[in-house]
Formats: sequence, structure tokens, C-alpha cells
Amino acid sequence: MNKDRIGVGLIGVGRHGMRYARHIVHDLPTACLRAVCRQHPEQGLDLPGAPSVTMYKEPQSLIADPLVDVVLVVTPPIYSLDICRMAVLARKPLLIEKPLATTAADAQAMVVLAREAAVPLMTAQTLRFDHTIQQMKTLRHRLGRSERLDLISRIEFKPTAPDHADGYGKRGAVLEIGVHLLDLVRFLTGEEVSTVRCTMDVLPPAAPETTASVELTTGGGTVCRIEIARVAAGRVGHAVWSGAQGRLEADWGQRRLQCSDETGTSDFDLPPAQTVLATLTAFLQAVNDDTPMPITGEDGFRAVEIAEACYRSARNGGLCVVLDRCS
Repeated sequence: MNKDRIGVGLIGVGRHGMRYARHIVHDLPTACLRAVCRQHPEQGLDLPGAPSVTMYKEPQSLIADPLVDVVLVVTPPIYSLDICRMAVLARKPLLIEKPLATTAADAQAMVVLAREAAVPLMTAQTLRFDHTIQQMKTLRHRLGRSERLDLISRIEFKPTAPDHADGYGKRGAVLEIGVHLLDLVRFLTGEEVSTVRCTMDVLPPAAPETTASVELTTGGGTVCRIEIARVAAGRVGHAVWSGAQGRLEADWGQRRLQCSDETGTSDFDLPPAQTVLATLTAFLQAVNDDTPMPITGEDGFRAVEIAEACYRSARNGGLCVVLDRCS
């Protein structure tokens, strides 16, 4: 690998994949976009300023390209396991968009494949790089013992292809957008989820759910209530985290944070964050330095595992599901 210019192969250039492409081309001088894989390679890559890249239809052809040092996967997660298997066999580091897979079994298989081959695998849980979320993590010590974490995510419906739900295993809002919040529980508290209760408006695979109410408890005793919804308009990203000695209230959409404890109340206005760029930068830095991935495949698996427990609970009328692993 030429560590001055890491050769990047990008699989998937839909709306979100193009965000990755733009950052690689315009914002990352240590990387070079060498190849792109898409369903219709004859369409090329319509990206001003992009170098000439090789277009592929099949992921295995891109992965085999000797100019490709690392592989970025921005496809529907139903394809992640097969792509991961091919990249691991080629011994090429992987960055895979969240959710890592559509099922916990597939996600765990990916983690095992990468670990046994010693191939770096990172999950793009991009919300971790939001400045408001990072400030919450920084101020965590002011809470004392973590007691309760409430999270709300409401995101607009978006136009999708007729087979969009198939790419998520016919699952909906929990796996598509809620997985960010399920990951945040572990990221913020540092605790593993031990029990899960969930109700949904509809039950996959009959149709993808658009709303879900989730209650989690962690091994450390934090009670988490999570609201996930697709809405017509009015995006919301909100968190309230209470501890024995303080409270944090955050709005990552408005980039505002308030911290209250025995010393008083502090308000923070945070700058906007380019979370995809930050994710890419962290991944490439870890590859370049041969250091552990900042968000591991294991992290991605745990988020999908919690999501799957949500579906299991909802199918059983909101009954409690106990996860095997807790801290």
C-alpha cells in the first residue's frame, strides 16, 4: 500500500454513497478514489473534479483491483456479508455503512471473518462523530452514576425504490435510523444492553415499521427510552441523559447542549459536523497508522443485535428480551 495515497474502492454510489465519493475526491488528500462499483457501470461517475476511475459492475472485480487498497461499502445491508467475505479473502480493510447487516447472525459472521483473518473492519456509525454527541461524551463525568437516557429520532420519509425494503431484510425505521440511537446507548454510557422491550406500528416482514418505542436497560443500571419515527416533516434529534449528580440535554439537530449539575448550568452551541468526512478520516488514519478501528465491527454487530431484539420483542407484544451479554 502506498501510504501517501491510499487507493479507495467504493461499492455503491447512490445518494449516500456519493457523499463518500465527494469527500474522497475533494477533502482527503491522503486518499485517491481508484474504482467504483455500481449496478449500471455504464453510467460512470458524475462527479466534477473526480479523477478517472475504473467502473465495475461486480464487487469482486473491484476488490480484486490491485490499485484498491481499502474498500468502502455503501450498499443496502443485505449485501454486506458477501462483500465482507470477499474483501477479507483479499485482505483489504473495510469500512461498511451502518447497519452492519440486516441480522445479528450476519453481523456476527462478518466480525468473526475479519477477526480471524486480522483484516480491519469499521462500522460507519457516523452519529458518533457529531460534535454535540461528542460533547455529551466529554461531559459524562458531570452526571455521576448514569441513571436514565432518553433518545428521540424523527426523520422525514424519503423517496425510495420499490425494492428498498428488500435491501433491509424488509425491516424499517429501527434498522435504518434507530440503529444510530441503539449504538449511542453503548457509546455514551460505556455499558452493554441487557434487556430490551419494543413495540412497533407494524411488524416486518409484513411491512417495514415506521415508528417504534423501545425501552432498554444496561448492565450498569441505566434505563433508556427511545422513540424512533419516520415523519412527514420536522426532523428531531434529541437526548436527555440524567445521572445521580447531573443532567445533560442535547439537540444534535440544532447543535445545542445544556449541562446541569451542582456547579450550575452551562449552555453550549456546537459547530456543524461533517460526520461522513470525520468517519472517513478516522478510518483512513487507522489504516495508515495500523491502529485499531475507532468504531469496530463488534460495535456494529452489537447495534444490530439490539435491533434484532427489538423485532423479537415487538413480535411478542412488547415482552422483555434478555441479551446474553451484559457488562
